[in-house]
Amino acid sequence: MQNGFTVSRKIQLALSDSSYRETLLSALAKDRSFRNWKVEPVRDPEPGKADVLVIDAAALDRLAGPLPNPERVVLITTNEPRQLARAWKARIQSVIYEREALSIAMLAILAARDRALKCTA
Repeated sequence: MQNGFTVSRKIQLALSDSSYRETLLSALAKDRSFRNWKVEPVRDPEPGKADVLVIDAAALDRLAGPLPNPERVVLITTNEPRQLARAWKARIQSVIYEREALSIAMLAILAARDRALKCTA
């Protein structure tokens, strides 16, 4: 809350796999940890307009330049050295593999959310 108003926090989901995106969207909507957060699916993530970005390798390709807040990004990707090197170079702290359980993705998003809150506190 700032100046007596509730600040809306935003999570953008830029994931090519529509089934996984919808499952994650539903899980975030049900989780009380995210009750004051707006979760929106997007094709092209906008780092300046979101507190947390959840992206896949295709979305990372579409982002121009260095990420302004890589600690707030969750990358869901394959376990390929090229993809992991890209994440390292982009300074992304939360990387999970496509085949991991949904609970792992939720934990990574929760960690990114906490880092976002610390940055704006």
